[in-house]
Amino acid sequence: MNDFFRIPIGSWVAAAFDWIKATFDGTLDVISLVVKALVQGVADGLLAVPAPLLIIVLALLGWAVRSWQFGVGAALTLTLIIGMAQWENAMFTLALVLIATIIAVLIGVPLGILAAKSDGFSAVIRPILDFMQTMPALVYLIPAVTFFAVGFVPGVFATVLFALPPGVRFTELGIRGVDAETVEAGHAFGSTPGKILRGIQLPLAMPTILAGINQVIMLALSMAVIAGMAGANGLGKEVVSALATLNIAKGVEAGLAVVILAVFLDRLTAALGTPGEFTHSLRSALGRRRNARQRAARLEPAAAN
Repeated sequence: MNDFFRIPIGSWVAAAFDWIKATFDGTLDVISLVVKALVQGVADGLLAVPAPLLIIVLALLGWAVRSWQFGVGAALTLTLIIGMAQWENAMFTLALVLIATIIAVLIGVPLGILAAKSDGFSAVIRPILDFMQTMPALVYLIPAVTFFAVGFVPGVFATVLFALPPGVRFTELGIRGVDAETVEAGHAFGSTPGKILRGIQLPLAMPTILAGINQVIMLALSMAVIAGMAGANGLGKEVVSALATLNIAKGVEAGLAVVILAVFLDRLTAALGTPGEFTHSLRSALGRRRNARQRAARLEPAAAN
Protein backbone atom coordinates (compact mmCIF):
# COMPACT_ATOMS: atom_id res chain seq x y z
CA MET A 1 0.00 0.00 0.00
CA ASN A 2 2.82 2.42 0.94
CA ASP A 3 4.72 1.62 -2.27
CA PHE A 4 1.55 2.13 -4.33
CA PHE A 5 0.57 5.43 -2.73
CA ARG A 6 3.94 7.11 -2.49
CA ILE A 7 4.27 10.82 -3.31
CA PRO A 8 8.01 11.65 -3.47
CA ILE A 9 7.75 15.22 -2.18
CA GLY A 10 11.11 14.93 -0.44
CA SER A 11 12.81 13.84 -3.68
CA TRP A 12 11.22 16.74 -5.55
CA VAL A 13 12.41 19.25 -2.95
CA ALA A 14 15.90 17.71 -2.96
CA ALA A 15 15.99 17.99 -6.76
CA ALA A 16 14.89 21.63 -6.47
CA PHE A 17 17.70 22.34 -3.97
CA ASP A 18 20.22 20.70 -6.32
CA TRP A 19 18.94 22.78 -9.23
CA ILE A 20 19.13 26.02 -7.21
CA LYS A 21 22.66 25.12 -6.06
CA ALA A 22 23.81 24.36 -9.63
CA THR A 23 22.05 27.33 -11.26
CA PHE A 24 22.84 30.05 -8.74
CA ASP A 25 26.19 28.80 -7.50
CA GLY A 26 27.92 32.10 -8.25
CA THR A 27 25.20 34.17 -6.57
CA LEU A 28 25.26 31.93 -3.50
CA ASP A 29 29.04 32.35 -3.29
CA VAL A 30 28.67 36.15 -3.34
CA ILE A 31 25.95 36.03 -0.65
CA SER A 32 28.17 33.74 1.39
CA LEU A 33 31.16 36.10 1.17
CA VAL A 34 29.07 39.18 2.07
CA VAL A 35 27.26 37.59 5.02
CA LYS A 36 30.43 36.01 6.37
CA ALA A 37 32.25 39.34 6.15
CA LEU A 38 29.37 41.13 7.92
CA VAL A 39 29.14 38.67 10.82
CA GLN A 40 32.90 38.37 11.21
CA GLY A 41 33.25 42.16 11.00
CA VAL A 42 30.65 42.78 13.70
CA ALA A 43 32.13 40.06 15.90
CA ASP A 44 35.64 41.45 15.47
CA GLY A 45 34.33 44.93 16.27
CA LEU A 46 32.63 43.74 19.46
CA LEU A 47 35.72 41.80 20.54
CA ALA A 48 38.01 44.74 19.75
CA VAL A 49 36.29 46.75 22.50
CA PRO A 50 37.57 45.85 25.97
CA ALA A 51 34.91 43.73 27.64
CA PRO A 52 34.53 45.99 30.74
CA LEU A 53 34.05 49.04 28.53
CA LEU A 54 31.44 47.27 26.38
CA ILE A 55 29.61 46.13 29.51
CA ILE A 56 29.51 49.72 30.79
CA VAL A 57 28.15 50.92 27.44
CA LEU A 58 25.45 48.21 27.40
CA ALA A 59 24.55 48.95 31.02
CA LEU A 60 24.21 52.67 30.25
CA LEU A 61 22.05 51.76 27.27
CA GLY A 62 19.84 49.72 29.57
CA TRP A 63 19.59 52.64 32.00
CA ALA A 64 18.80 55.03 29.15
CA VAL A 65 15.81 53.06 27.82
CA ARG A 66 14.54 51.17 30.88
CA SER A 67 15.86 51.89 34.40
CA TRP A 68 19.04 52.13 36.45
CA GLN A 69 18.11 48.84 38.13
CA PHE A 70 18.10 47.15 34.73
CA GLY A 71 21.45 48.77 33.93
CA VAL A 72 22.98 47.41 37.14
CA GLY A 73 21.48 43.98 36.52
CA ALA A 74 22.83 43.98 32.96
CA ALA A 75 26.32 44.92 34.18
CA LEU A 76 26.34 42.12 36.77
CA THR A 77 24.99 39.40 34.49
CA LEU A 78 27.23 40.36 31.56
CA THR A 79 30.20 40.27 33.92
CA LEU A 80 29.09 36.76 34.85
CA ILE A 81 29.55 35.78 31.19
CA ILE A 82 33.19 36.88 31.44
CA GLY A 83 33.52 34.90 34.67
CA MET A 84 32.32 31.78 32.86
CA ALA A 85 34.90 32.34 30.05
CA GLN A 86 32.09 32.61 27.50
CA TRP A 87 32.55 36.26 26.49
CA GLU A 88 34.09 35.59 23.07
CA ASN A 89 31.45 32.99 22.22
CA ALA A 90 28.72 35.37 23.40
CA MET A 91 30.02 38.11 21.09
CA PHE A 92 30.03 35.71 18.12
CA THR A 93 26.44 34.79 18.92
CA LEU A 94 25.45 38.43 19.40
CA ALA A 95 27.00 39.31 16.02
CA LEU A 96 25.10 36.49 14.30
CA VAL A 97 21.84 37.55 15.95
CA LEU A 98 22.34 41.22 15.03
CA ILE A 99 23.07 40.51 11.35
CA ALA A 100 20.24 37.96 11.05
CA THR A 101 17.82 40.37 12.75
CA ILE A 102 18.77 43.26 10.47
CA ILE A 103 18.28 41.09 7.36
CA ALA A 104 14.97 39.72 8.69
CA VAL A 105 13.69 43.23 9.47
CA LEU A 106 14.79 44.60 6.08
CA ILE A 107 12.80 41.82 4.41
CA GLY A 108 9.93 41.46 6.89
CA VAL A 109 8.83 45.08 7.38
CA PRO A 110 8.36 45.85 3.64
CA LEU A 111 6.49 42.55 3.22
CA GLY A 112 4.28 43.48 6.19
CA ILE A 113 3.55 46.88 4.65
CA LEU A 114 2.60 45.20 1.36
CA ALA A 115 0.38 42.74 3.23
CA ALA A 116 -1.35 45.62 5.05
CA LYS A 117 -1.94 47.47 1.77
CA SER A 118 -3.12 44.48 -0.27
CA ASP A 119 -5.67 41.91 0.91
CA GLY A 120 -4.65 39.65 -2.00
CA PHE A 121 -0.97 39.70 -1.06
CA SER A 122 -1.91 39.13 2.58
CA ALA A 123 -4.00 36.08 1.62
CA VAL A 124 -1.05 34.67 -0.34
CA ILE A 125 1.68 35.29 2.20
CA ARG A 126 -0.26 34.20 5.30
CA PRO A 127 -0.12 30.41 4.63
CA ILE A 128 3.55 30.78 3.69
CA LEU A 129 4.22 32.40 7.07
CA ASP A 130 2.22 29.65 8.78
CA PHE A 131 4.39 27.09 7.00
CA MET A 132 7.59 28.89 8.02
CA GLN A 133 6.52 29.15 11.68
CA THR A 134 5.40 25.55 12.06
CA MET A 135 8.33 23.95 10.24
CA PRO A 136 10.75 22.40 12.80
CA ALA A 137 13.71 24.74 13.24
CA LEU A 138 16.30 22.04 12.55
CA VAL A 139 14.89 21.48 9.06
CA TYR A 140 16.09 24.96 8.03
CA LEU A 141 19.66 23.81 8.48
CA ILE A 142 19.32 21.31 5.58
CA PRO A 143 18.99 23.87 2.74
CA ALA A 144 21.31 26.21 4.62
CA VAL A 145 24.15 23.67 4.65
CA THR A 146 23.31 22.56 1.09
CA PHE A 147 23.69 26.09 -0.23
CA PHE A 148 26.45 27.50 2.01
CA ALA A 149 28.37 24.51 3.46
CA VAL A 150 29.17 25.05 7.18
CA GLY A 151 30.03 28.10 9.28
CA PHE A 152 28.37 31.43 9.99
CA VAL A 153 26.54 31.80 6.69
CA PRO A 154 24.21 28.78 6.93
CA GLY A 155 23.54 29.84 10.51
CA VAL A 156 22.46 33.31 9.38
CA PHE A 157 20.41 31.88 6.48
CA ALA A 158 18.53 29.45 8.72
CA THR A 159 18.07 32.09 11.43
CA VAL A 160 16.58 34.61 9.00
CA LEU A 161 14.10 32.04 7.66
CA PHE A 162 13.08 31.04 11.18
CA ALA A 163 12.80 34.57 12.60
CA LEU A 164 11.20 36.35 9.63
CA PRO A 165 7.44 35.63 10.09
CA PRO A 166 6.81 37.72 13.26
CA GLY A 167 8.31 40.79 11.57
CA VAL A 168 5.83 40.47 8.69
CA ARG A 169 2.81 39.66 10.86
CA PHE A 170 3.33 42.40 13.44
CA THR A 171 4.00 45.04 10.78
CA GLU A 172 0.78 44.15 8.97
CA LEU A 173 -1.13 44.04 12.26
CA GLY A 174 0.22 47.43 13.37
CA ILE A 175 -0.60 49.23 10.12
CA ARG A 176 -4.05 47.67 9.82
CA GLY A 177 -4.72 48.71 13.42
CA VAL A 178 -4.18 52.42 12.76
CA ASP A 179 -7.39 54.37 13.26
CA ALA A 180 -9.18 54.68 9.89
CA GLU A 181 -10.44 58.20 10.66
CA THR A 182 -6.86 59.39 11.19
CA VAL A 183 -5.89 57.97 7.79
CA GLU A 184 -8.98 59.55 6.18
CA ALA A 185 -8.00 62.90 7.69
CA GLY A 186 -4.64 62.54 5.97
CA HIS A 187 -6.39 61.91 2.66
CA ALA A 188 -8.67 64.91 3.28
CA PHE A 189 -5.61 67.17 3.62
CA GLY A 190 -4.33 65.95 0.26
CA SER A 191 -1.51 63.73 1.52
CA THR A 192 -0.23 61.09 -0.87
CA PRO A 193 -0.33 57.40 0.16
CA GLY A 194 3.43 57.51 0.66
CA LYS A 195 3.21 60.50 3.01
CA ILE A 196 0.33 58.91 4.92
CA LEU A 197 2.39 55.76 5.34
CA ARG A 198 5.52 57.58 6.53
CA GLY A 199 3.79 60.32 8.53
CA ILE A 200 0.76 58.57 10.05
CA GLN A 201 0.64 54.81 9.72
CA LEU A 202 4.24 53.85 10.46
CA PRO A 203 4.63 56.18 13.50
CA LEU A 204 1.31 55.02 15.00
CA ALA A 205 2.11 51.38 14.27
CA MET A 206 5.66 51.64 15.61
CA PRO A 207 4.96 50.06 19.06
CA THR A 208 3.46 46.99 17.36
CA ILE A 209 6.28 46.87 14.79
CA LEU A 210 8.86 47.06 17.59
CA ALA A 211 7.05 44.23 19.39
CA GLY A 212 7.47 42.21 16.20
CA ILE A 213 11.17 43.08 16.03
CA ASN A 214 11.45 41.94 19.63
CA GLN A 215 10.02 38.58 18.60
CA VAL A 216 12.41 38.42 15.64
CA ILE A 217 15.36 38.94 17.99
CA MET A 218 14.17 36.26 20.39
CA LEU A 219 13.62 33.71 17.63
CA ALA A 220 16.97 34.64 16.07
CA LEU A 221 18.72 34.02 19.37
CA SER A 222 17.04 30.65 19.84
CA MET A 223 17.93 29.66 16.27
CA ALA A 224 21.47 30.94 16.62
CA VAL A 225 22.04 28.23 19.22
CA ILE A 226 20.70 25.56 16.84
CA ALA A 227 22.91 27.07 14.13
CA GLY A 228 25.86 25.79 16.16
CA MET A 229 25.07 22.43 14.57
CA ALA A 230 25.97 23.97 11.21
CA GLY A 231 29.37 24.98 12.52
CA ALA A 232 28.62 28.61 13.36
CA ASN A 233 30.99 29.80 16.07
CA GLY A 234 29.45 30.99 19.31
CA LEU A 235 27.44 29.70 22.22
CA GLY A 236 25.50 27.26 20.02
CA LYS A 237 28.70 25.50 19.04
CA GLU A 238 29.63 25.28 22.72
CA VAL A 239 26.26 23.72 23.54
CA VAL A 240 26.59 21.20 20.68
CA SER A 241 30.15 20.37 21.80
CA ALA A 242 28.99 19.92 25.39
CA LEU A 243 26.18 17.64 24.23
CA ALA A 244 28.56 15.52 22.15
CA THR A 245 31.01 15.06 25.04
CA LEU A 246 28.43 15.06 27.86
CA ASN A 247 30.30 18.01 29.38
CA ILE A 248 27.65 19.27 31.80
CA ALA A 249 29.71 22.20 33.07
CA LYS A 250 30.36 23.60 29.60
CA GLY A 251 26.74 23.08 28.58
CA VAL A 252 25.38 24.85 31.65
CA GLU A 253 27.73 27.83 31.26
CA ALA A 254 27.01 28.24 27.54
CA GLY A 255 23.27 27.87 28.15
CA LEU A 256 23.32 30.39 30.98
CA ALA A 257 25.16 32.88 28.74
CA VAL A 258 22.43 32.44 26.12
CA VAL A 259 19.77 33.14 28.75
CA ILE A 260 21.58 36.31 29.88
CA LEU A 261 21.83 37.60 26.30
CA ALA A 262 18.18 36.73 25.63
CA VAL A 263 16.87 38.49 28.73
CA PHE A 264 19.00 41.58 28.07
CA LEU A 265 17.90 41.88 24.42
CA ASP A 266 14.25 41.11 25.23
CA ARG A 267 13.94 43.70 28.00
CA LEU A 268 15.88 46.30 26.02
CA THR A 269 13.83 46.02 22.82
CA ALA A 270 10.54 45.75 24.74
CA ALA A 271 11.33 49.06 26.46
CA LEU A 272 11.96 50.74 23.09
CA GLY A 273 8.36 50.02 22.05
CA THR A 274 6.71 51.38 25.21
CA PRO A 275 8.94 54.21 26.52
CA GLY A 276 6.11 55.80 28.55
CA GLU A 277 5.97 52.81 30.90
CA PHE A 278 9.56 53.26 32.10
CA THR A 279 9.57 56.42 34.20
CA HIS A 280 12.89 55.50 35.86
CA SER A 281 14.82 55.49 32.59
CA LEU A 282 17.46 58.10 31.88
CA ARG A 283 15.59 59.46 28.86
CA SER A 284 12.40 59.87 30.96
CA ALA A 285 14.38 61.77 33.61
CA LEU A 286 15.94 64.01 30.96
CA GLY A 287 12.51 64.54 29.41
CA ARG A 288 11.01 65.63 32.75
CA ARG A 289 13.92 68.00 33.36
CA ARG A 290 13.51 69.50 29.89
CA ASN A 291 9.75 69.97 30.41
CA ALA A 292 10.40 71.60 33.79
CA ARG A 293 12.83 74.08 32.24
CA GLN A 294 10.33 74.89 29.51
CA ARG A 295 7.55 75.49 32.08
CA ALA A 296 9.87 77.69 34.12
CA ALA A 297 10.81 79.66 31.00
CA ARG A 298 7.12 80.25 30.24
CA LEU A 299 6.31 81.31 33.82
CA GLU A 300 9.17 83.84 34.16
CA PRO A 301 7.71 86.44 31.74
CA ALA A 302 4.28 86.04 33.35
CA ALA A 303 5.75 86.64 36.85
CA ALA A 304 7.66 89.70 35.62
CA ASN A 305 4.40 91.26 34.34
